[in-house]
Amino acid sequence: MTETILIEPLTNAGFAGFGDLLDAGGDPDRIINQGLCGRYHDRARLDFGPGGRAGISVFKAEPRALPYRLDMVERHPEGSQAFVPMSMEPFLVIVAEDDGGAPGRPRAFLTAPGQGINLLRNTWHGVLTPLHAPGLFAVIDRIGNTANLEEHWFSTPFLVTAKL
Repeated sequence: MTETILIEPLTNAGFAGFGDLLDAGGDPDRIINQGLCGRYHDRARLDFGPGGRAGISVFKAEPRALPYRLDMVERHPEGSQAFVPMSMEPFLVIVAEDDGGAPGRPRAFLTAPGQGINLLRNTWHGVLTPLHAPGLFAVIDRIGNTANLEEHWFSTPFLVTAKL
């Protein structure tokens, strides 16, 4: 039987164990550029293991629809992975705590327009899941020659929805 996962709003408190919320909430840490720019300083715990370096790529993902069928999650043991939308559309973020080397029960979050995320190294997460076109994201992650992807396929998929 398929289990249902209800989508939660993305907040710093709810997401802290999985990564960092990237947004311009609250007052900026610094005012720069002759007082015309607020800097929200050092918002992500970037982590790129030995033998790797930080890289910026651009991803263009097909929009998905709700309810969303979740059958696989992945993680990156060698580095963090940040997703910064290049539009003001919200997107779905799915994560799970590690449970003895496998993902526990997933949680789903919906970003607000203008929010991005940084997934901590080794965090189980769903694939990039935009809900609206164009599905365009800047992605900051580890570039290197060693394997940095582990996938887990659920024996029974989950159904991710905004309401029951």
